[in-house]
Amino acid sequence: MGEVVRFRRPSASQRHKGKTLCRNGFHKWEVVDRPFDSKQGRLVTRYRCSRCGATRVRAE
Repeated sequence: MGEVVRFRRPSASQRHKGKTLCRNGFHKWEVVDRPFDSKQGRLVTRYRCSRCGATRVRAE
């Protein structure tokens, strides 16, 4: 059998599900990698939001 195709358009709440938290500053940060920065001499942590895909870098 073939795939079942949805003909209805997703509602606005379904399209933007999970993004309202990020718009208000409540991201869900996850660690991507932790390279060493030789110029600063510190460990650098890269984070990515699992909901919207925004990135952030912090030196520790």
